[in-house]
Amino acid sequence: MLPALYIFLIAVCILPTLPGLIGVIMAALGYMPALGLHHFSMQGFAQVFQWQGIGHSLGLTFFITLLSTYLACFFTFAILQSGWGTRWWRRIEAALNPLLAIPHVAFAIGFAFLFAPTGMGIRALYALIAPTFDATSNTPLLIQDPYGLGLILVLALKETPFLLLMSISVLKQLNVQQTEQVAASLGYNRAQTWLKCVFPQWLSKLRFAIFAVIAYGVSVVDVAQIVGPTNPPTFAVLVWQWFSDPDLQLMPRAAAGAIMLFALGSLLLAVAFCIEWLLTKGINQWLWSGRKAFRLPGKPVFVLLVSLTALIIPLLSIWSVALRWRFPDLLPSRYSGRFWQLEWSNILSTINVSVVIALISASIALVFAIVAHEYRIKHKWHIPNYIIAIPMLVPQLSLLFGLQVLTLYTNIHHYGVWVTWAHLFFVFPYVYLALDGVYRSYDQRLTQIGLSLGKSPLHVWLKIKLPQIASALLFAWVIGISVSLAQYLPTLMLGAGRISTLTTEAVALASGSDRRITAIYALCQALIPLCFFIFAHVINNKNASTTGKVRSTNNELSYQ
Repeated sequence: MLPALYIFLIAVCILPTLPGLIGVIMAALGYMPALGLHHFSMQGFAQVFQWQGIGHSLGLTFFITLLSTYLACFFTFAILQSGWGTRWWRRIEAALNPLLAIPHVAFAIGFAFLFAPTGMGIRALYALIAPTFDATSNTPLLIQDPYGLGLILVLALKETPFLLLMSISVLKQLNVQQTEQVAASLGYNRAQTWLKCVFPQWLSKLRFAIFAVIAYGVSVVDVAQIVGPTNPPTFAVLVWQWFSDPDLQLMPRAAAGAIMLFALGSLLLAVAFCIEWLLTKGINQWLWSGRKAFRLPGKPVFVLLVSLTALIIPLLSIWSVALRWRFPDLLPSRYSGRFWQLEWSNILSTINVSVVIALISASIALVFAIVAHEYRIKHKWHIPNYIIAIPMLVPQLSLLFGLQVLTLYTNIHHYGVWVTWAHLFFVFPYVYLALDGVYRSYDQRLTQIGLSLGKSPLHVWLKIKLPQIASALLFAWVIGISVSLAQYLPTLMLGAGRISTLTTEAVALASGSDRRITAIYALCQALIPLCFFIFAHVINNKNASTTGKVRSTNNELSYQ
């Protein structure tokens, strides 16, 4: 049974990568029989390089992706250095789930409402220093600025909780407490220990997570459309605009752009690998020359992250009921719920579609992740982690076009099925990685003892293993739901514009619609994943309290 499920998993979530890449390569070379293009050519690549500003767009994407990734790494390591193993770390772990629950699009819309030229931040600044502040300035500082500074900050802040989550399992493998004790016996303080002993190991073991952050940063379209530069835009947005061109004869240009996006992402991964090698092996004199080290501002960084995230939901809530809000008033002068009344029927149907797709894709991804980990434990041959993580490491546009072509050849027009499959394709690696640390830390001797007592493997898994990993399974499932609810390009491309979710509607409205309607959709998109995380937290707390009562009762009986 397990090998059959593993083969099915490979067929659904891994093998489609090949036709996806082959399809986009064939289209980039001008071979698309459906459009009457029967000869290979390099015309698509020529059209890409003829586009005015293409070099600027590529350089901008390279700069934004690299800087945002390593700014997120800096934030993550600063928080870990300051909080790991302290009482403060409990607060960080408690705040991780709400931080992960807020989708990128909702965070970007709230960030735009906060730092736009007429946003809440500018209004607050005007209220504080009104006599010396130019309220008429429309100069973009962090929203759609030409250098992408706002996009860098949004990506760095949103990827920090993900890197923190991935770092927890990494640091548990490193046995940080023992490292700190040995380093302290040699006269090193906490900052020196973390910088010279923990950092090199942490950076190497976090490689896949950093690669995933780079792949997302180089291919992000939805967030870049909201807060990123526009003239020229980032290269992923430019390629998406080419895909949306009504002239189908220009499709090879879009496919060629997707290939170049893949090449740019590969280059960035190579650069990241070189940076890791330089810091840990190439130029490593700083690891052993002297005891100089500095304490990073982990607590201020975490407070900034939590504060910005906490401001989003109240700000979106105010905008959703603001009837009249003139600049530079700090609060609206009139409130109304009529925008909710007008949009509620549309929102409710969109929520239903979004939640159903998320539940189906996350549930199947959870089953597949369990199958993959169980198969890896029981059999020597298994798919390596880096192959499973390919959908995370390859820019989405570089895969989705080929997958879209693959669905067209099947002549099956059930767009809901294709969208659900596309979500599953990109959700599965996240769920798999979320369970990786739990499965690696599980003591397999417990399973061996159960089997030695004559119990079946299924009975041992249900009665011994499942109770110990149930909490991790629930949170991995919720992470899958959150990832599915945030999918933008898979929904648009595989759904052919016929499937609307909260993410697609929020991005479409953020490009120029009424801020009140935009706030309503962004608020719903932020609250639904948060509700699932709260549900998981409540269930786990109940289970923990029940287990604690059972243990205390057993202790009392044994004492009596």
